[in-house]
Amino acid sequence: MTLATGIGSHPGDDDVHYAQAVRLVLGELPQPTGLPYVPEMPGRGAGATMTGRALALATDLAFDLQPPGWPLTGAEGIDQRRARSQLGQDLDQVEEQSQGYAGAFKTQVIGPWTLAATVERPRCDLTLADPGARRELAQALAEGVRRHVADLRRRIPGADRWVVQVDEPALPLVLAGRVPTASGFHSHRSVEPPEASAALTWVFDAIRESGAEPWVHSCADDTPLDLLRGAGATGLAVDLARLGPADHDHLASALEAGESVVLGVLPTTTTMDQATATQRIHRWLDMLGIDPGSGLVISPACGLVDADHAWARQALALATTVARGLG
Repeated sequence: MTLATGIGSHPGDDDVHYAQAVRLVLGELPQPTGLPYVPEMPGRGAGATMTGRALALATDLAFDLQPPGWPLTGAEGIDQRRARSQLGQDLDQVEEQSQGYAGAFKTQVIGPWTLAATVERPRCDLTLADPGARRELAQALAEGVRRHVADLRRRIPGADRWVVQVDEPALPLVLAGRVPTASGFHSHRSVEPPEASAALTWVFDAIRESGAEPWVHSCADDTPLDLLRGAGATGLAVDLARLGPADHDHLASALEAGESVVLGVLPTTTTMDQATATQRIHRWLDMLGIDPGSGLVISPACGLVDADHAWARQALALATTVARGLG
């Protein structure tokens, strides 16, 4: 059966909008074809972004929001505590609205390399510049994700399948040595694939040991799909329009191995009709020489944070309609 889902982010800038997003996700992604998820709403401030949510989970490390970003500190700052409080309130909303839910459910977390390319060392450059610091950050993230999944399983006991989507938009830049330093005049050294794989494996293993499936999303060019699969990812979420020639082979191999492929076929800010979306998917499947299978998932190409509320609703409804048609 082909499924439908969203990548995670939604438009809105307050708690009322967040409650509406939860209702939208649960309403437009019904079972058995829907894969609802914990919405993200970065428009509410730094604590609600991918980075802020991750630092709310990584309780083993302390951060404090400063004008340049989130530096590591010796003691937890008020903004990290606020991020944790906001996440708790969001999960309360998800728990309340999902009473009686049964089926699959998804949540999203930032990946270790995008996080290392985002948070900073004290009075210094990005954590990415320090091998010891980035290793500590990845391990703290893994432990935080482990606790997060346990909390979600308690809150939504009827969910019989859990997916954790690891967002890694900066991974290609990290591997290519194209993440700029604080000055902007230089770039951080590239990270070698074995080290990149090891950090991802820590997070994927924590997800798997928690009873969930580790998927990875990136709508960036040159995402190393083979490295992600080698590190243990059992699902790949991609933007169909940005795939390179080699990517198609990796995705076909994943589907043939019984893994999941989230095909980002719907635009994030402009509309598309069912016929066009279905035609694009069939054209891609014909190119690969495979039929729609149980591992295929239909979604928008990326998050919906820049969409208007009408298209955010329509995009999820359309993903469900297309998935049912393919099934």
